[in-house]
Amino acid sequence: MKALLLKGENQWKEMKLQEVEKPHPQKGEVLIEVHAAGLNPVDYKTATNGNPNWTYPHILGLDAAGAIAEVGEGVSEWKKGDRVVYHGDLFKRGAYAQYAVTTAHTISRIPDEISFEEAAALPTAGYTAYQAIHRKLPLDQVETILIHAGAGGVGGFGIQLAKAAGKTVISTASAHNHDHVRQLGADFVIDYRNEDVHQRVKEITEGKGVDAVVDAVSRDNATASLDFLAFMGHLVYIAGAPDFTKVKPFTTVVSYHEIALAAAHRADVESQKDLAVIGDEMLEMMGDGKLSSLLEETISLEEVPQALERLSERHVKGKIVAKIKS
Repeated sequence: MKALLLKGENQWKEMKLQEVEKPHPQKGEVLIEVHAAGLNPVDYKTATNGNPNWTYPHILGLDAAGAIAEVGEGVSEWKKGDRVVYHGDLFKRGAYAQYAVTTAHTISRIPDEISFEEAAALPTAGYTAYQAIHRKLPLDQVETILIHAGAGGVGGFGIQLAKAAGKTVISTASAHNHDHVRQLGADFVIDYRNEDVHQRVKEITEGKGVDAVVDAVSRDNATASLDFLAFMGHLVYIAGAPDFTKVKPFTTVVSYHEIALAAAHRADVESQKDLAVIGDEMLEMMGDGKLSSLLEETISLEEVPQALERLSERHVKGKIVAKIKS
């Protein structure tokens, strides 16, 4: 099969398509003929420093949509030809290839009305946002949510999920993306480049602060967001923990929530199955027209290194997906 090969640490810009042996599913696994693979910042970030669990050449790509080509021993709930999407295990070979293997209990069925490209845009960013909104936050105690980087993947899905849950959503984005972010459901959008985010949050909430912040930007941004929270507020962080010393004990009583989607693959099987549950629920929303896939651009597998480079510059709107099978 053809695959985009990573030859060593920090060589992701030089990845080329080459022939490698097609994998085969083991017990409890399925072989997927990959039709589309989603691109994510985690690809270039992990490829830069490598992973001790990898052997080279390695294949990147966590998000895949395709058709089951073969089922492994003990798999009875799936059959050849089923259209599925999944979030892959960071420790294993990924989806920038014609075929990939994953565990049968973590895949979700793609409804007929959803394309492989739309489905492949979902897992990493979408499941992360779902965990933040529906697995971490006590939504019955939350009225206002600040979701940073609303034009990005996690932010874009987070806005849609929070709005669908009936919350008042504030987001940050560059000025040229404000209309897009509002279309996703944000009630207020702050230009983080030219406005004082803290001041604007206080104005919008009449001095109270927001009940929750979802940050997928950076450790520094998560730290700065502590000042935006109301009493008993919640900070969900994805790109690094804040400096906890910035909040004095027995003052605003902040609750902290870590999101690490890839950690699910190291958990027990029942916890891993939640990836499929999340996928099923989000695909249903997408099929019902209640959730946008955020798909903005479709590229070829050969173009992935250049697209990852654009992602690394942090100015990509929505999701980029590589179409692998026509």
